[in-house]
Amino acid sequence: MARKSRTIGSPASPQPPVALTDDHVLMGIFGAAVGLRGEIRIKSYTQDPVDIAAYGPLTGADGRAYEIPDLREANEVVVARIKGVSDRTAAERLTNIKLYVARAALGTPNEEDEFFHADLVGLRAELEDGTLLGTIAALHDFGAGDVLEIRAVSG
Repeated sequence: MARKSRTIGSPASPQPPVALTDDHVLMGIFGAAVGLRGEIRIKSYTQDPVDIAAYGPLTGADGRAYEIPDLREANEVVVARIKGVSDRTAAERLTNIKLYVARAALGTPNEEDEFFHADLVGLRAELEDGTLLGTIAALHDFGAGDVLEIRAVSG
């Protein structure tokens, strides 16, 4: 089965754009610049926020690869130094770029009852008696708990 992909980046970009496939998982998003030396906030979607750096270079929605050589926790986010970003202006240009990693980089869950949110998307949603409700379209975490978005069979 062919994977859907979308090419991202711009022709003026110094690196060739990367094609993100359905196998890429959203890991976080760049926030605001911090200080004058190029640090930036990252809202991490990993269970332990500092783990976002453990997956190697992340692919931005702009098609570029981002390496995180150093980061620290700061309240609800992490503050990171990004390879090649050395001043506030460069960090500010990254604000709101979503960061992805290939699903294969996540490996497999450690325990039987563990799962990755990304693995739920596309699964059947059923009642206990087996009646099909639809398919899982998305999983949202708004802070108070996870919410499953289900695409109903009836539309």
